[in-house]
Amino acid sequence: MGRYSRLREIRRMDPERDYEQIFRWITQYEFPWDYAQGISLAFLRDYGVPRISQLLDHTQEFERAGQKRYDDTVLFGHEMAAEGFDSERGRAAARHLNRIHGKYTIRNEDYRFVLATTVVGPKRWIDRFGWRPLCANECQALALVGHKMAELMGIEGAPDTMAGYEKLLDDYEASAFAYDPANHRVANATFRVLSAWYPPALRPAVARFVLALLDEPLLKALGFPQQPSWTKALAVRSLRARAAFVRLTPARPESRPRLAPPRSYPFGHTLDDLGPAWAQHRPLRPLPGEETS
Repeated sequence: MGRYSRLREIRRMDPERDYEQIFRWITQYEFPWDYAQGISLAFLRDYGVPRISQLLDHTQEFERAGQKRYDDTVLFGHEMAAEGFDSERGRAAARHLNRIHGKYTIRNEDYRFVLATTVVGPKRWIDRFGWRPLCANECQALALVGHKMAELMGIEGAPDTMAGYEKLLDDYEASAFAYDPANHRVANATFRVLSAWYPPALRPAVARFVLALLDEPLLKALGFPQQPSWTKALAVRSLRARAAFVRLTPARPESRPRLAPPRSYPFGHTLDDLGPAWAQHRPLRPLPGEETS
């Protein structure tokens, strides 16, 4: 398979009909590493809003079990998409996620913003550091995945286009980003998770590398200083060098999707394992539109 074979196929597809297949190719074949990095930075953008970080700081989930919290967030998305969002597996994952969120008072606009970070974050990372930018059909597929997740989670007013998500994200950050000590604490806990993936001697450098990729409004909201220009340049050049190398490698064959095993579950997991301990073995919350029995 040629490096651009899937891109040619995606351009011939209808994202309104084929968004789940396009999403699978983006996340498991074309950009698995880049998509994961975009999701990681999406976490940090969430913390720029004090109301969100204060809730996360209150639960202490990242401080007590940061790696599990990170893995669970990624795995919920995988569980919902693995067999199709309307499959029983996908809907069961949505019910479980809604049960967890149902314990807390979360505003609809905060749900929408967090959803927007997971749609826009990977798109902007891939366009900047991927081996190629996303095409229009891929952007629309990501937006439709976000819209479907909003439907399953009962999030009102979610866009169904990438332009809509980008405007939502940018407008909300402009009005809601502000420094709060909780922002800094939760961000530090997340940096500990991300840097723990590397040998101890490299961890301070990894944290500075990530900081060098963050924009000034987000750094101010999280309470971190601007990084030196040479650090930013080095980070960008390193990632673009990686993209140039990947561009020269063969496409991932269909028989070998990249599904990195989550660090918290080396021997596998069940849906009930995901989330905090208090949420396990509890009745599932019905999805919007489902009749309760």
